[in-house]
Amino acid sequence: MTTLLLVIIYLAFISLGLPDSLLGAAWPAMQSDIVAPLEVGGILFMTIAGGTIISSLVSGKVLKQFGTGKVTLVSVTMTAVALLGFYFAPSVGWLIVCAIPLGLGAGAVDAGLNDYVATNYKAHHMSWLHCFWGVGATLGPIIMAQFISGDTSWRNGYFVIACIQISLVLILILSLPLWNRVTKNRNTTIDEETKDSKTIHNIEDKTNLKPLQVKGVKLALLSFLFYCGVEATMNLWGSSYLVNVKGLRPATAAGWVSFYFAGITIGRLITGFITFKMNNRTLIRGGQILALTGAFVLLLPLPSTFSLIGFIIVGLGLAPIFPCMLHETPTRFGKKHSQTIMGYQMAVAYTGTTFIPPLLGFTASHLTIGIFPICIVIFVAAMILSSEKLNSALKKATTSKV
Repeated sequence: MTTLLLVIIYLAFISLGLPDSLLGAAWPAMQSDIVAPLEVGGILFMTIAGGTIISSLVSGKVLKQFGTGKVTLVSVTMTAVALLGFYFAPSVGWLIVCAIPLGLGAGAVDAGLNDYVATNYKAHHMSWLHCFWGVGATLGPIIMAQFISGDTSWRNGYFVIACIQISLVLILILSLPLWNRVTKNRNTTIDEETKDSKTIHNIEDKTNLKPLQVKGVKLALLSFLFYCGVEATMNLWGSSYLVNVKGLRPATAAGWVSFYFAGITIGRLITGFITFKMNNRTLIRGGQILALTGAFVLLLPLPSTFSLIGFIIVGLGLAPIFPCMLHETPTRFGKKHSQTIMGYQMAVAYTGTTFIPPLLGFTASHLTIGIFPICIVIFVAAMILSSEKLNSALKKATTSKV
């Protein structure tokens, strides 16, 4: 049962990644078809992101009341209906309306599944889970490209993705009894990596502290903010930097940025195996140091080929950080508040993704896109600082309460 449910969760994460990359791939065709200004794509993106942030913030209460299985089922159903809405939408107004349930559904299922895996499965599954998200995010544009490159419409691409989501809904309906059964039957063992935090968990789980009052939570949120700021900024402005500063052709620059995503996806696959030998905290620290190294490679005045190496190094460095930080949530803060804190973390993560890249873009428009590597170095350094302060705070709290 445990293995079967894990397969279903992996499938759910592929489906979670599928819509995430659709809008960017389809927007050039959508824009001309519905005769909309360029900035409408940004409005749709912000609407989806806003819904995701809101549902992530309230996911803790919803998950506690209804359970992960039911919330996942409803959330995936919402995304399927929203994608069908994109297929049928006759105007921009309807696209914006459909973007709301798309964002709400994505945030709830993301927070719910991350918490469920962090609580009930070992660290390697979290890394592989986010690797499967990468598979979905990669397949989305590929599927859409099959339609917008021919005589068929972008609407058919959304229809195909919606059908995939509907198939998952049917699977989730059949799997509902598994969720509670696996949770009840599974006796999660405490790994060596959790022993340092065991005492603080036992104490804080028995108190009436609110989630944001638990020691270290705010530092963890900062770590997520800057991590997603780095990841999304590399994605959004990497090509512009390579074209305008390094003198690459746009097609070449886009190809180099794809190597960055390959580094993240392959790195997470490899990280899953490394977790058998190393704990989450070591992997987080190692990934941060590697990402900082890659950022400095981008910053140094080296030939353009080194920029490709820098992008790959940053991608490989970022690979273990996000899944390992998520998996550490119940270890760091206890299981009592883990669902709520996981929701907060996802909300702050999406906030970083939504607002930090546009902030850099606004600044670069008044200065130069040459500030791109400087900002990457600053964001990675800020992430390392908040992460190390968190480790120090948890260590002191554990020592003082023993």
